[in-house]
Amino acid sequence: MTAVVVWFKRDLRVEDHAALVAAAAEGPILPVYIVEPDYWRMAYTSARQWQFLKESLLALDQALTLLGQPLWIAVGETEEVFTRMQQRFQFQRMHSHQETGPGWTYQRDQKIKVWAKKNQVEWLQHRQHGVVRGRAQRQHWAKQWAQLMNAKRLPISAELQGVGLPPKPACEVLAALQIGAETLIDAQAGGLVAAEGLLTEFLQTRAEGYCGGISSPLTARTVCSRLSPHLSLGTLSLRTVWQLSQARRDELKAGGGQSRFVSSLKSFGSRLHWHCHFMQKLESEPRMEFEALHRGFIGLREFKPEDTERLQRLTEGRLGWPFADACLRCLQQTGWINFRMRAMLVAIASYHLWLDWRLTAPVFARWFTDFEAGIHFSQMQMQAGTTGINANRIYSPLKQSEDQDPAGKFIRLWLPELSQVPTEWIHAPWRMPLNLQQRYACIIGKDYPEAIAEPTQLAREARAKLKQWMLEHDLRPETARVLKAHGSRRRQHRPRKPKKSTAAQTLLDFD
Repeated sequence: MTAVVVWFKRDLRVEDHAALVAAAAEGPILPVYIVEPDYWRMAYTSARQWQFLKESLLALDQALTLLGQPLWIAVGETEEVFTRMQQRFQFQRMHSHQETGPGWTYQRDQKIKVWAKKNQVEWLQHRQHGVVRGRAQRQHWAKQWAQLMNAKRLPISAELQGVGLPPKPACEVLAALQIGAETLIDAQAGGLVAAEGLLTEFLQTRAEGYCGGISSPLTARTVCSRLSPHLSLGTLSLRTVWQLSQARRDELKAGGGQSRFVSSLKSFGSRLHWHCHFMQKLESEPRMEFEALHRGFIGLREFKPEDTERLQRLTEGRLGWPFADACLRCLQQTGWINFRMRAMLVAIASYHLWLDWRLTAPVFARWFTDFEAGIHFSQMQMQAGTTGINANRIYSPLKQSEDQDPAGKFIRLWLPELSQVPTEWIHAPWRMPLNLQQRYACIIGKDYPEAIAEPTQLAREARAKLKQWMLEHDLRPETARVLKAHGSRRRQHRPRKPKKSTAAQTLLDFD
């Protein structure tokens, strides 16, 4: 029996699915998802990501079954799986969505490209979001993004003609896999139903507080859309989220009033655009997974023996700076924290601890349930100051603590050992006199770690190192190259080109 393969990857849905629609129009379909054990051995992957994926696969199988053809889930090396399937079904065409992932998935796709040609299989890859394959520069990129996002969504087939039941049901295949186990607090559920529920709730109510509420971890957990893991695995199409959010915004504008709600949805829409903007960077320059995007910053941070202890304290959430530690522990135990806090944590690791982003990128990636390679590596480098086209923000853990958690509520939630420490000391308990430490049952160095150092001193040292590097290297030609290749073409404020002697001051931003 011949069939047309639909290779599901990071597009685990049936709505607005170009590969599924195209394949269904050609004949009986064979919907396939391949669990690749080697991928789950990567430094960037984790059991929390697997759990979300597993739930999403079960939901996809249910949706496909209702349409008449269950999902076939295979386990193993992709070439071997497709070879076995072709021997059985003699398929000559295969559809999938384009994928922008880490180097591992790129290499796998290159192998499948060779395999398809060797076995006379036509492999058709479809766009599913704003990333454009093979694009080296950003001229007119935003226009293409808008055209795709505003195009009509593809309808779901009422019934699918397929090849029949798989050898084993999806639930049995997935239950037999031992990827690992993690117990998370407030873990997000995967799958289309969960995604649609989040989107509906966000657009109807929660989005009203988006502007002004997304910076603090106290409010962000509620007012953020929380759709990031669903967009990462494609349980919802980005186009669906974009169009429904714009429709809701138009509805509110037509009704008059509620300007805060309208502004929040405008801001949310901009972030959907930036989602693809950052993924495009990795698509256009895949080497940024492995080395500094701006070649002038290669070698900025070299590994030192003391990095081992600093990295360990970071991964254990024991820096001795309460707000940073609370954010680290929240991320470790839930798989999510808001964007501003992610930026702060990466900046602390890169500047205050002076750790190479290549050391910390796998650590943060494993913690993020919503790990998206293009966004991850772009943001790691942006916050580490190695892009050459973004202001280098050295977040102060003390200022962020006072601004985002003034009463210490978030700190006490995640650091119960500080529960009795009064607000006047909660942000910097290492400065608390010993008699007060005893009174409040928090002995620094015993009940809570000694601060790794004074953050202001570490920030001062980081500024000096960065300034010296910029004075010793002519960064301007490479900066021009990076800006031409990756800079947004939207109008925005940019610092004027500095003279070489003042480059460090111009490109630093302290927060």
